[in-house]
Amino acid sequence: MGHTDRLVICDCGLPIPRHSEVVDLALAPNIPRFLETLDVILQELQVQEIFLANELEKKNKKLFQEIVSRLPNSNVNKVSHEDLKILAANGGNIAFVRTGETTSYANVVLVSGVTFK
Repeated sequence: MGHTDRLVICDCGLPIPRHSEVVDLALAPNIPRFLETLDVILQELQVQEIFLANELEKKNKKLFQEIVSRLPNSNVNKVSHEDLKILAANGGNIAFVRTGETTSYANVVLVSGVTFK
């Protein structure tokens, strides 16, 4: 991924536009989990910014904090779940990674950074 390219990691229910690149990992409910998938991707990707749904922080503060704690040097943008779906659907994403996660609002848009200054 190049600087400012976007990658969406999503639960099994997020609508993904047709003709999008999708890495569909969903094998069964909660296999693999969202955080497991995020952890593997973060081993390879420098992230400068993320987008999360406001509803995640309200409905599942623990998962929200787990995501944010994994990205301490990234700007965190909170938007409504509807706006997150629009952002994800409007193109500009390299790909979607669908997990088996069944936790509501377990979706993140990662914006790629750079590894040099």
